[in-house]
Amino acid sequence: MTMIGGSTHGTPARTALEPSWLGPASYWQPAHIPTSAWLEHAPFGFWLVDELRPRAVAELGTHYGFSFFVFAEAVRRLGLESQLYALDTWQGDDHAGFYGEDVYESVRTVADRDYAGFTHLLRGYFSDSRPLIEDASIDLLHIDGRHGYADAREDFDEWASAVRDGGVILFHDIAERSEGFGVWRLWEELAPRHPSFSFTHGHGLGVLGVGDVRSDGLTALFEADAATVREARATYERLGAVVSRQATLEAMPAEVASLHDVVHSLSGEIDRLHGEIERREAAITELRASTSWRVTRPLRGLGRARDRLLGRRSRP
Repeated sequence: MTMIGGSTHGTPARTALEPSWLGPASYWQPAHIPTSAWLEHAPFGFWLVDELRPRAVAELGTHYGFSFFVFAEAVRRLGLESQLYALDTWQGDDHAGFYGEDVYESVRTVADRDYAGFTHLLRGYFSDSRPLIEDASIDLLHIDGRHGYADAREDFDEWASAVRDGGVILFHDIAERSEGFGVWRLWEELAPRHPSFSFTHGHGLGVLGVGDVRSDGLTALFEADAATVREARATYERLGAVVSRQATLEAMPAEVASLHDVVHSLSGEIDRLHGEIERREAAITELRASTSWRVTRPLRGLGRARDRLLGRRSRP
């Protein structure tokens, strides 16, 4: 597969007070915020695209598209000549849940409308698309498919050769250790043998360098001392929390609309019950005004007298 080149690699502009692993792109806000467990890594994703200036990006596991849109938005804003590939079945799995065609259609709609010409959705199993991607052609590979150890190991073994020297592989969910998750185990195997850095917030994100690192910012992370590690993690966790709050605010109109629908539905039910009560009261009034009600009044009186008499006899 022919890759489109021509983009320049370089260090993004930053202030003298900013560390090399932080830049203006770190403060960008996403243009699209679908449901995602990757929300809090958007600031680092923006920075990483700015730092790497990738010719090609591949993502294994896209779901609703949040991380893919982060990479695409960075490419668009930076004016890069990059090609981005999203790989997914868009059917779901036992971790993400299974879903309908609407998820794929929502991702395709955004990609075609806002990132046309440089984003490509490759639908199917990851292994089916691997022959379409040349070896050493990808600068940034994001592995976020099935999260069992064997699945993550297979994705890495099959796709690592697609990453060019100086590229980066991202692993999401390295901090998840609940049943069924095994990416943490793969990360613990790989990290000591490669240039690496890990974030612990947002379910964890592992950053793995491939070959010779050519980025000053990434080198600073990969070689960071304990104090720098704490600072970088705290900084991106704080920036990620801003994105998470933005997602909450953007979701509020839909939630309010949903609550309005519930209130409208309940109001309709209350109106229906009021109408039913009025109809029953009218029927009772009509019955009491009827001839048969008046005729049987003495019998109802005898019945009440009988009940009182029986009640007295039943007392001890």
